[in-house]
Amino acid sequence: MTVTRTGEEAREADPRRWWGLVVIALAQLMVVLDATIVNIALPSAQTDLGISDGNRQWVITAYTLAFGGLLLLGGRIADLAGRKRTFVIGLIGFAAASALGGAATSAGMLFGARALQGVFAAVLAPSALSLLTTTFTDPRERGKAFGIYGALAGSGSAIGFIVGGILTEYLDWRWCLYVNVPIAVIAVIGAYALLHDSPVHAGARLDVPGVLLGCGGLVAIVYGFAEAESRGWTDALVLSLFAAGAALLTAFVTWQTRAPVPLLPLHILRDRDRAGCFLTMALAVIGLFGLFLFMTYYLQVILGYSPVMTGLAFLPLTAAIIIGSTQIAARLLDHVAPRLLMAPGALLAATGMVLLTQLTVNSSYAAHVLPALILMGLGMGLIFMPVFATATAGVAPQDSGVTSATINTSQQVGGSIGTALLNTIATTSSAAYITAHLTTPARRELVTQQGIVHGYTVAIWWAAAIMLLAGVVAALMVTTKPPSHGTPQPTPAEEPVT
Repeated sequence: MTVTRTGEEAREADPRRWWGLVVIALAQLMVVLDATIVNIALPSAQTDLGISDGNRQWVITAYTLAFGGLLLLGGRIADLAGRKRTFVIGLIGFAAASALGGAATSAGMLFGARALQGVFAAVLAPSALSLLTTTFTDPRERGKAFGIYGALAGSGSAIGFIVGGILTEYLDWRWCLYVNVPIAVIAVIGAYALLHDSPVHAGARLDVPGVLLGCGGLVAIVYGFAEAESRGWTDALVLSLFAAGAALLTAFVTWQTRAPVPLLPLHILRDRDRAGCFLTMALAVIGLFGLFLFMTYYLQVILGYSPVMTGLAFLPLTAAIIIGSTQIAARLLDHVAPRLLMAPGALLAATGMVLLTQLTVNSSYAAHVLPALILMGLGMGLIFMPVFATATAGVAPQDSGVTSATINTSQQVGGSIGTALLNTIATTSSAAYITAHLTTPARRELVTQQGIVHGYTVAIWWAAAIMLLAGVVAALMVTTKPPSHGTPQPTPAEEPVT
């Protein structure tokens, strides 16, 4: 005899679901912090392996390129093969790639390991978020669970700076990669013990043309922004990559309208609230990731901080994101509309960025940097949590993986755009300032430092404007009601039991 176990009964039958959240959060943290943990370790790795200045960017780019380009494929694989299975495979593969990178004896070996990390991260990240989506369907529980998840997604990059600084200074740069192995082992054990999955949909198959067009287009776009950082926006290769990416993504959208089993069902993007969340995420992350780069160099180059001190300097930002996400947004989302959290959050984060535009070569951390980081952290916490919760609400079980992948894609592509765009603005402004103010050779060092900081502040003004645009998008596009006042959420955790 077959009976249906409802979402409520499933939750009562599995009181360990909150421990399952710990496992999911641990995996997500590992994936996010790996985008930045090697930043502080990069100078040491470059010296150790003899990596040229022109090629050192590939330690970062190889990871983000594979991760951002393959997320849609990873999300659909999770839907077809089962989220728990792909979650575990992603963890094991990520750990193996990390161990390979830590043991690298050449630049090529390290680049390959970082690309492999990105491939398995593209499988792991959508599986983690879709497991969370199908495990927590009650609006009140979703608020708490997504508050924790949003806090880690938003603060993971800053945590990467802290961990990277400590490991590099007191152990070795290789431990920035080795550290993933014990984390993954714990997460795999926890996944087998605590996580559950809904049945795989029989007869479903992979949209191969969609994979080639969609993933190819994303890879071209992400690669184009990565190369724009060093080559410039008018370089022939950069322009060719953007043109190829646009053409492939246009063909991808056209194909998705006629594909029997589309890689990305377009009804996911046609939903106004969900599309608003995707765009808000991309715009918010553009400003945030660019800022991480500037503040790392400002603290180390201008203020003379050590790697550990630089990492610890980001700690208030991390704490503020966690507070904003878990203690403010998660508690309010059940009572107020998501946009009433997201739009003020963007305004708060932009205000913090505007404070940073006042930086000089003589600014102090406590008076000028700390207040801005706290405001930015609280604002980002108010954005991330409702974005994740709203974008995944009411999604059919067979589409939860690809929806989760689309959110992660917004985050990764936004980060790539932000790093390339804002860094280009900063370097151009710095060069113009130094040229205009360098009147005597004796003042070269001072003028150079002033020019660098001037470039940062100009770029941060742009970051603040983009963050405000994220708030406008959230206010105008995300019109859904609070979960407890809207349409009851479906229970994708329902599954037949015999």
